Amino acid sequence: MMMTEKRIGVIIVLMASLMWAIEPVLAKLSYQQADFIHTSATRAIVVCLLAFLYVIFSKNKSFKITKKEGTVLIYIAIMGTLFADLLYFYALTRIPVINAVIIGHLQPLFIILFGFLLLKTDKLYPVDYIGIALLMISAVFVTTKTLSNAVMLSFGSPGDAIVLLATIAWATTAIAMRKFLPTMHAGVITFYRFLFASVFFGFYLIIHQLFTFYLFQIATGIVVGIGTICYYEGLKRLKAAQVSALELGAPVFAAIIGFIVLGEQVTWMQIVGIILLFFGIRFLSKQEQIETSTIKS
Repeated sequence: MMMTEKRIGVIIVLMASLMWAIEPVLAKLSYQQADFIHTSATRAIVVCLLAFLYVIFSKNKSFKITKKEGTVLIYIAIMGTLFADLLYFYALTRIPVINAVIIGHLQPLFIILFGFLLLKTDKLYPVDYIGIALLMISAVFVTTKTLSNAVMLSFGSPGDAIVLLATIAWATTAIAMRKFLPTMHAGVITFYRFLFASVFFGFYLIIHQLFTFYLFQIATGIVVGIGTICYYEGLKRLKAAQVSALELGAPVFAAIIGFIVLGEQVTWMQIVGIILLFFGIRFLSKQEQIETSTIKS
């Protein structure tokens, strides 16, 4: 039985979530050899090359875009890569990974707000809101680990505020892509988003004579490239709010990776959070059944 477009979308967005869980860890490791700007520059160039190969080996090998599409892509590159990504990588030098991950995945709050204002046809059903709420609770449970930590959770540091600002910027790029580039090849979007940023970063690397690229920087770029392509493929199949909600699986995956690789203990709150994640995904998947029933009736 063939999978529906929505189920495919759910799977590939969960893949993106896994990549987002790995990214900050690799970025932190790369800071042992280079600063956050050098890491961001290397990451952008690697992602651009990976996206180029993705397009070349896909059925659609065309990089042609219209003037209107180019304007939107430049906005996504500036706001999503040069602004938000750079802020995020800077914040990682000041706050723990887990803080950055959970704040960065509050996007659904802003996606829903911007989607309501700009995507008038992007209708959400009650099961969507239930699924989003469960995924957000799941992320909080997994990242806070214990009840006492949850009670004392505070987002008052400058680093936390920087990530929040980046999160709002990312939300606007998701809406822009969904509204103006819904049919564009995911690899093409990723390529131009990081190409425009790579031009800027290229000048920075030349001026500062930074021509050495380290393993963790390259690995970060590969992970981000896979995650970004999956993210845009998901946006073509799912509503923007649903994609951002599914991305909340990243904190859950981070906890699982920490347990398997680093031997970190999983608390009862984290186990509950993981269970809530799958319930949330289930509610989001029910949306397609409702739409099908409505069409038939």
